[in-house]
Amino acid sequence: MQKTGFFAWSVMLGLVIASLVLHFVPPKTSPSSYTNGPLTGPYSYADAVELASPAVVNIYTSTKVQAPVHPLMNDPFFRRFFDRAPMPRSRIQSSLGSGVIISSQGLVLTNNHVIDGADEILVALKDGRTGNAKVVGRDSETDLALLKIPYDDVPVMRFAQNDNLRVGDVVLAIGNPFGVGQTVTMGIVSGTGRNQLGIATYEDFIQTDAAVNRGNSGGALVNAKGELVGINTAIYSESGTNLGISFAIPLKHALDVVDDLVKYGQVIRGWLGLETRELTDALKAQFSIPAELVGQVVVRAAPGGPAAMAGLQEGDIVTHYNGQPADKGTQTMRQIANLRPGEQVTMGVIRNGQAFDITAIVGRRLPK
Repeated sequence: MQKTGFFAWSVMLGLVIASLVLHFVPPKTSPSSYTNGPLTGPYSYADAVELASPAVVNIYTSTKVQAPVHPLMNDPFFRRFFDRAPMPRSRIQSSLGSGVIISSQGLVLTNNHVIDGADEILVALKDGRTGNAKVVGRDSETDLALLKIPYDDVPVMRFAQNDNLRVGDVVLAIGNPFGVGQTVTMGIVSGTGRNQLGIATYEDFIQTDAAVNRGNSGGALVNAKGELVGINTAIYSESGTNLGISFAIPLKHALDVVDDLVKYGQVIRGWLGLETRELTDALKAQFSIPAELVGQVVVRAAPGGPAAMAGLQEGDIVTHYNGQPADKGTQTMRQIANLRPGEQVTMGVIRNGQAFDITAIVGRRLPK
């Protein structure tokens, strides 16, 4: 009887202890279950890298440059005093960068400054193949260039279907920094819509803190699924090395440039002959303009240009182009550039407090 009572007491004590443990100690969670929580992320990006990295290439360029020669060496009188072989008049200068294969026809997207002035462009694929590339087209105003390599059985980068990046999204930079070989770094999106950096004429950059260094230019910026979201282009640095501030051209803008480079070998942009300034709060207060009004103040209308011919004057406020608000200066530049020469554009204008529309025939912006 005593043994039975002791056994029952032991079972009861065990149940009490077990209930206390279950109440105060959280259960262990398997790694796979972490992906179901809204605040958790993957513990590895290897799948994303495996998907994207085969389509990222290394680019090596060589340029023949003239070596400086002292003027006296060109004079036979002075040259006879130097008992040595003639000095070479040229030398080969090499540089490196990265690129992204964007089509099965061997089209490679990179930065214009990577191949600018190059006499020879060599592209090395991750699988070991190498080949000389030809320039399909280039655009200095966005710092993009399109190359063609002699292969059609190539891995192709997958494009992000939703390029609406948010600050805090994880991104991976893939490229060839300092020529050490293909390298992957991770960071987050630090900002979007960055402009007025002096990098290119048309700027709308993704800012990231993923480590980007010399040689990464033209490489891929991909999301956590290994899909292309941008082309790494520049870093902010006083020393030339990574400081955690780098910039990439968004995929959407890059593909707009690619379309024109494939069709025409250059980018066709609209032109109105306008110089405008954003309508700031200070200007609104100075000229008693309603605070809610959005627009651009015309600083100059080029004589003979499409806008001037249509009647636009200095001091006019442009409120929209074809119904789209004329808000930020960079947005306005892109709105005009996206127009096709010969098209009509209707501009909403306010002059001396009166609102009306002006229709102009779009001209063509001459490439730089």
